[in-house]
Amino acid sequence: MAVRTELHRRPTNPLNHVRNLGILAHVDAGKTTVTERILYLTGAVHKRGEVHDGTTVTDFDPQERDRGITIFAAAVSCAWDGHRINLIDTPGHVDFSDEVERSLRVLDGAIAVFDAVAGVEPQSESVWRQADRHGVPRIAFVNKLDRAGADLDAAVASIRDRLHTVPLVVQLPIGAEEGFTGVVDLLRMRALVWADGHDTFEEEEVPDGLRDEARRRRRLLDEAVAELHPAALEEFCARSTVSEPTLTAALRDLTRTGEGVVVLCGSAYRNRGIEPLLDAVVAYLPSPLDVPPVRGTLDDAVQERPADPAAPFAALVFKVNSTATGRLTCLRVYSGTIRKGDTVLDAGARRRERIGRILRVQAGRHSDVDTAVAGDIVAVIGPKSARAGATLCTPAAPLVLEPPAPADPVVSVAVEARRSTDTERLVTALARLVEEDPSLTVRTDPETGQTVLSGMGELHLEVAVEKIRRAHELDIGVGRPQVAYRETVARGVSGLVYRHVKQDGGAGQFAPRSSPSPPAAPPRPTAEARAPRARWTSVSPTPATPVSSPSARRTAASTRRSRRSAPPCAGPAARAPSPRRPRR
Repeated sequence: MAVRTELHRRPTNPLNHVRNLGILAHVDAGKTTVTERILYLTGAVHKRGEVHDGTTVTDFDPQERDRGITIFAAAVSCAWDGHRINLIDTPGHVDFSDEVERSLRVLDGAIAVFDAVAGVEPQSESVWRQADRHGVPRIAFVNKLDRAGADLDAAVASIRDRLHTVPLVVQLPIGAEEGFTGVVDLLRMRALVWADGHDTFEEEEVPDGLRDEARRRRRLLDEAVAELHPAALEEFCARSTVSEPTLTAALRDLTRTGEGVVVLCGSAYRNRGIEPLLDAVVAYLPSPLDVPPVRGTLDDAVQERPADPAAPFAALVFKVNSTATGRLTCLRVYSGTIRKGDTVLDAGARRRERIGRILRVQAGRHSDVDTAVAGDIVAVIGPKSARAGATLCTPAAPLVLEPPAPADPVVSVAVEARRSTDTERLVTALARLVEEDPSLTVRTDPETGQTVLSGMGELHLEVAVEKIRRAHELDIGVGRPQVAYRETVARGVSGLVYRHVKQDGGAGQFAPRSSPSPPAAPPRPTAEARAPRARWTSVSPTPATPVSSPSARRTAASTRRSRRSAPPCAGPAARAPSPRRPRR
């Protein structure tokens, strides 16, 4: 346990001793277990949590523990070898990819975790492309080497083929599957062995059975690095090998430029391979001083802010949570220094906010600090209007940083309060939900009047609805959104003949209805053009011949009465004149 107590000798670290990184992986690759082992080995926690027991630090939400997956990005902080490590455990499910996007926007590096059996999985490719868009350097950790069917070489091949990068393997596993006990460090050519029931490794000589294989793999590593790095190539050509210092410096440069990816291996569940992974984080991933200065805009002019505590303050909000203690705003400080009680400017909303408290985040727990400097990832209490993507800066030197773009929702459900008295509470709960998760949208359908909640997938919406039920104690109904159907004429009909006859006691109605014949070469209708309506043709009654004599007038009147009394279905030919009734 001496390794863990030795870590806290330097409570404060300069910028070159800060690492801001995230854990990226496909769901169930073991990234939460990796995070838990890092916290345990660095002394941040004193008991190892397990995902299946619901005792992990980063999966602190009740839904995460019930479902056994990471849903919300959780930030933690720890120390290793005099370095401050700010770590964000990101979700691995595709429905929560927007959480990964916002986290990558504020990170300087990342650990990509892969399953030794499955290799590169679909979501592994998605988060890898997201990291490429943000230019985040990565190292790879092939996890679960103790599983049946685990194969490091197959996993590395999938990294090379599917992610189109150059994997630089720096370790060789000792044993396979259940017999996995340690790794061979190919840079120092030493064996690191973890005994059963021990948290730390013992450094030994390379086993005789692996010595030739270790030399062969070291040679392959030297050649791969020499092809990509000029200094390594010069030394390799002169000495036919690359020394450990030159190889370490070359691996650092290739990682930070993205030309190569350092690959390590282990089993996080058995606590094997985590210490070398932390050493690789410190050795290869960049500090805030190693990344380019952040860029922002001011009156359409681009400005840069270096990672300097003495520069004007500028920070980007990447997450907002509503907790029992108040509204928690998580931010990454890019430049300057912020102190408790300072007044900052929300550059997007043009509103001044006061910083009441500054907290060092430990997932669901927090500890107060007085100041935060460039490179820190902290949470503050006080801002009331800042949302994810907002820029907080010094009022005397305003700056707007580029926010992460929210994803477009793809699935929608209709929500409503089961009791009319809860309608206002539901509106407030939905507004708070959208404020915390920008990938959710709420709208009212103007035709059906339903409240429609949209998100990234079915699981995403299930989690959102369950959060409303638990956090706000609301009984809400969920269903499919209604669709307001409309009818229109699809196409015209030609050659239709119909006879309209109506008798309602007065003068009857009679008219034949016919539709026009189609033209010889009808134009092809477009989607917007409406089909022609059927033409109605009314037959006007034939004007009567003037009758002058009384007898002729009586005959004409008798004919009209007989026509009115004819049955409705009868045509003109069937309406014969009835016999003349005698006069009274």
